[in-house]
Amino acid sequence: MNQDYIKPDNWSIIEEGFDAERVKSSESLFSIGNGAMGQRANFEETYSAETFQGSYIAGIYYPDKTKVGWWKNGYPKYFAKVLNAPNWIGIDIEINEENLDLNTCTEVRNFRRELNMKEGWYNRSFEAVLKNGTEIAVNVRRFLSLDLDEAGIIKYDITPLNKDAKIVYKPYVDAGVTNEDANWEEKFWEPLEVKKGTNEAFVTAQTFKTHFKVTTFMHNTILANGENINVSPSTIDSTIDKVQYTYGTIIAKGQTSSIQKIGGYTVSLNHENTLAGAEKVIRSAVNLGYDALLQSQIDAWAKIWEMSDITIEGDVKAQQGIRFNIFQLNQTYSGKDSRLNIGPKGFTGEKYGGSTYWDTEAYCIPFYMATKDQQVARNLLTYRYNQLDKAIENAKDNLGFKNGAALYPMVTMNGEECHNEWEITHEEIHRNGAIAFAIYNYNRYTGDYSYIPEKGLEVLIGIARFWHQRASFSKDKNQYVILGVTGPNEYENNINNNFYTNYIAKWCIDFAADQINKVALEYPADHKRVLEKVSLSANEIQEWKKVADNMYFPVSEELGIYLQQDGFLDKELVPVKDLDKSQRPINQKWSWDRVLRSPYIKQADVLQGFYFFEDHFSKEELKRNFEFYESFTVHESSLSPCVHSIQAAALDKMDMAYTFYLRTSRLDLDDYNKEVEEGCHITSMAGTWMSIVEGFGGMRVKNDQLHFSPKIPKEWKGYTFKINFRNQILKVSVNHDETTFTVDGDQDLTIIVNGNPVIASKFVQIN
Repeated sequence: MNQDYIKPDNWSIIEEGFDAERVKSSESLFSIGNGAMGQRANFEETYSAETFQGSYIAGIYYPDKTKVGWWKNGYPKYFAKVLNAPNWIGIDIEINEENLDLNTCTEVRNFRRELNMKEGWYNRSFEAVLKNGTEIAVNVRRFLSLDLDEAGIIKYDITPLNKDAKIVYKPYVDAGVTNEDANWEEKFWEPLEVKKGTNEAFVTAQTFKTHFKVTTFMHNTILANGENINVSPSTIDSTIDKVQYTYGTIIAKGQTSSIQKIGGYTVSLNHENTLAGAEKVIRSAVNLGYDALLQSQIDAWAKIWEMSDITIEGDVKAQQGIRFNIFQLNQTYSGKDSRLNIGPKGFTGEKYGGSTYWDTEAYCIPFYMATKDQQVARNLLTYRYNQLDKAIENAKDNLGFKNGAALYPMVTMNGEECHNEWEITHEEIHRNGAIAFAIYNYNRYTGDYSYIPEKGLEVLIGIARFWHQRASFSKDKNQYVILGVTGPNEYENNINNNFYTNYIAKWCIDFAADQINKVALEYPADHKRVLEKVSLSANEIQEWKKVADNMYFPVSEELGIYLQQDGFLDKELVPVKDLDKSQRPINQKWSWDRVLRSPYIKQADVLQGFYFFEDHFSKEELKRNFEFYESFTVHESSLSPCVHSIQAAALDKMDMAYTFYLRTSRLDLDDYNKEVEEGCHITSMAGTWMSIVEGFGGMRVKNDQLHFSPKIPKEWKGYTFKINFRNQILKVSVNHDETTFTVDGDQDLTIIVNGNPVIASKFVQIN
């Protein structure tokens, strides 16, 4: 059974009732972020039971020394980790001389959490009976400001219910934190300076090795019934890495005592003097005040939702799922800074190190292209261009390649490879193809070709050189083969001729050669500059083309399908439907040896190729390959269900498309893979968006025009979405009777709907 405690709601994630067994899962699901920082939904007050503490700052990482049982040549020296940042949310609380701790209270009732996605805040409320008999009602609201993105705000209200209460607040900032996933149980933060003010405090620390400097700050205000009572701390305790203030108050039964805490981080990535920067942030936040900060948060999220919202009528769980996905994507990455990227867990956990994977290019860029200004997607491409030298170094030093061949890292923070599993690090090389495809996809969607001559061509050349050298000629087959790889299906390692890898390798070479010719004709100065810089000759391009034109692809003529790899049909082909449910998920129940020998697929490689290159294949080919591989796919990759949903919709398998949509949209809310306590699957959430827009909406870009083939699940009454296509905002509304297309503006847009041209105009309602 999947978890089923999140209450269905159109705009909020809601939990009712306190259950210690759910705490870590809820810490993930109720996480908040603003692109610059984020945090799990940890309690502000003491909690002595099991919890996963986590606050994170974008771009701040630590090179944790790789830990493996057997070192192999070429292993990365470290695994980059997003750091558990210093804690600014902490507020120890004493009520009538007893510490507030939900784990030790004699009763907790009316416990409720709400993550309000429409307005961008997280709220927790409960009533508790302490061991000393004091009964209290608590309401806590927290948000991370989108406009003032170095600041977060907490408003913590306590109302004694059965007697007057002495309430002692002990807010603190603490840099003495550790990561749950530290390889060697090292501390990652070196304390530098502590500064104390009247109601504010600062702890400055820097990371060991990488020397990122961070000032963590707080400013406290004590209120009674909403009025500032101008209380100063009675005591101030500090160590080299922690400052804690104590405020004592007395509040009558039925009255409300509150602490408002402003906190956050200023980092050396953005400030020469992080302490001065923190003082400035506090002044800005205090001058605005809590109410204005909250209103600006509501306004900022309203602007985001105006463009990125998808509405679904008649299916609350489906509606809640897509909004949760869109909300988390916008919390994780704002697009302001090309030095940043999108980690698979975002700001919700430490798994995968918070680093950049191929997920960004394969899954996330379409969402950001369509719901933001195109500069946001261009920044994601620029991120990879800025790391091209490191990709060339990676191929040279770790794999022995030459002549500027580039292998982009499977996992990175700064361009260096930092993944520590051989079968992934050096075999899952298909990520190079996703990076090239993103350049093509960006140009196809935005119409902005300028990126290719300016930056993209160098990337494409480095990638083409890699594929040329990585392929080898088989005399037996009289074709080029690619040996010893892992495809997107990580349940097969070190296999030969993975269809997806071979296909995208050929495509990369062909695309690079085509762009070299196009740039030569249309941007001759850039062509000359780039070819001189990389020392590329016409003869070398011809050598590439020999590989591309003679690439081998494994097929089964009998089944009429492409083979996932040469030996796939040698496996015992027992379909998933015949697999005992008690054995799922297999990655948690089986030995790795058994997984690798099985036919079960984490995500289908062949279908990933059909997704990227849909126009290269017939509908009948898609049908045969989809039906074959779907029967063996266990979808234990978060990136799998969305592609299957899109392809099921294209094949008019609407029940299946809807089932996969629910799985991808509620993967974390319902904890399909029984791992949400580790964090949410942020990058796959972009696939949820695609499953509606590209799946049910049938959106494609062909020959510089938008194409649609709209469909609607029977469970829905209707749905709508907006896209920004080449600076024109198009709204698509689908119900069971009709589809309408309206343009925001006075300029018409010609689109193709079910093969027929349609002119979308500004909608004018006539009463």
